[in-house]
Amino acid sequence: MTSKKSNKSLSRRDWFSRAAAPALAAPLVYPFLVSAAPGAVEQANAKLAIFDVRDFGAVGDGVKVNTAAVQAAIDAANTAQGGTVLIPSGTFVCGTIELKSNVNFHLATNARLLGSPNREDYRAGNNIPSGNGNIVFISAADAENITISGNGTIDGNGLAFFTGIGDNMGPGGNTAEGYFDRPHMLIFLRCKNLRVQDVYLYASAYHCMRILTCEYVYFERIRINNRVNFNNDGFHFNNSRYVHVDACDVRCQDDACALFGSNKFVTVSNSSFSTRWGIFRFGGGSSEYITVTNCTIYETFGCVIKMGAGRNSRHENMIFSNLIFRDVTGPISIGLSDQRRTPRPGQESQPSEVGVVRNIVFSNIRGNVLASPRRHEDIVFDQKYRPGEMRTCITLNSFGESYLENITLSNIHLTFEGGGVAEEAQLRDVPQVAGEYFEIGARPAHGVYARNVRGLTLDNVRIETTNPDLRPAVVLDNVADASISNVTTQGNPAGPSVLRCINTTDTLIASPRLLTPAAVYMAVEGERSADITLDGGDIRRAKKDVTFERGATAKAARIRS
Repeated sequence: MTSKKSNKSLSRRDWFSRAAAPALAAPLVYPFLVSAAPGAVEQANAKLAIFDVRDFGAVGDGVKVNTAAVQAAIDAANTAQGGTVLIPSGTFVCGTIELKSNVNFHLATNARLLGSPNREDYRAGNNIPSGNGNIVFISAADAENITISGNGTIDGNGLAFFTGIGDNMGPGGNTAEGYFDRPHMLIFLRCKNLRVQDVYLYASAYHCMRILTCEYVYFERIRINNRVNFNNDGFHFNNSRYVHVDACDVRCQDDACALFGSNKFVTVSNSSFSTRWGIFRFGGGSSEYITVTNCTIYETFGCVIKMGAGRNSRHENMIFSNLIFRDVTGPISIGLSDQRRTPRPGQESQPSEVGVVRNIVFSNIRGNVLASPRRHEDIVFDQKYRPGEMRTCITLNSFGESYLENITLSNIHLTFEGGGVAEEAQLRDVPQVAGEYFEIGARPAHGVYARNVRGLTLDNVRIETTNPDLRPAVVLDNVADASISNVTTQGNPAGPSVLRCINTTDTLIASPRLLTPAAVYMAVEGERSADITLDGGDIRRAKKDVTFERGATAKAARIRS
């Protein structure tokens, strides 16, 4: 049996279309490629077979809906135990399709797979659970060795599904009124050895990529532009392991790289990110052994790194290093709460453990932090900024019986826009909330605010402001076992102090440097403050080195010159 086109010489256009498909490395060394149309599958060499969707009836005119033809090509490649499904040059409109094992879904340079604007062309992915909706453009479940490759575009046509309503999953939202009946672009469930590389992912109607309980995931050189609808996430990982993101560029409306559930052994490197909300977001569950390095974060008007942990959550053993911030708010917010949430039906008798957040390192970070969010001009709908998003700082926040443990900020230089007023500078009773970064409200510090932390290290940290700010640069509230060394800050003679220690114990403050005049360098407050040492440095621009207030006595601290 022979291919339908085997008795014809390939046209110049067809030959180049096929040759473009395997930017597939090994196959390119062979002098020919096999075009596998229906009926020729059994003769196709799986390593060389090209399943051109046009051979299955697809038309790239931007009008015809090609769902059945594209799915037939995928099914044929899977039946042949492997091959490349080629989306050639043109615009191929499509509804829901399912990728399968051993298939390379390849988009030629001028190829565009365009999501149909019609809801009836979509369905739930096979075996995809319904959480956050399961209507999908492209999905795979329980598959292995799947690749999406090529320099072409997958366009979700998300503006066609814009209603002005989001899913209402955030704080205070009513999910019963949320909008879920719209397609995610890509969902993968229980897949192994998954690769997505070089493609341009554009305009999903919902999340761009949902990676659920997958292993050995490699995302390389992907471009994501996802800003046409609410809840336009970039990468969204749930319960996945051995995940590697490298050399990607992500511009989205919601979380750029969200990790929920149990995610382990994750690396993100050499990438750039911008969003209205968060870049690296850690929700409930267990996230461990995570590294983020060599990334640029720009125009992020939410929070760059945010962790929200409650009971039964565990976030530990993470490093964020070599990061550049340009025009961001946030910029880092870690929250841990011991408050019990109202259990869902059937969970009332399940045991609940105090959450854990520990062994987190932030190092080699440079950039500027805005006092208030800006508007993304390419997001056309209301971006709804909250009061708690104004004049934010690095926030390490727990309360009650919960403590963050072993948190390190090393070699940090951030310039804040400032603008903190006297009312904020006098704030002591910070709301005991540890959810979204904006829920805590106004910050009493313009640089670092730490509450309920054990084992805090600040080393070689420089905090500057471009506008006057009356708030302390650093506030330590119920902090124990802290090492604050080589911290350089500005002062303000009209502000209460540069450093505030509230009920803080066993803390060494070594070699501080004060750049501008201040009324007081360190204010020690609270009757439980004890064993604080201020050692050396240059704080001569402060009129007073230390004051003792609100129940603190002179025994709480000593000064060594």
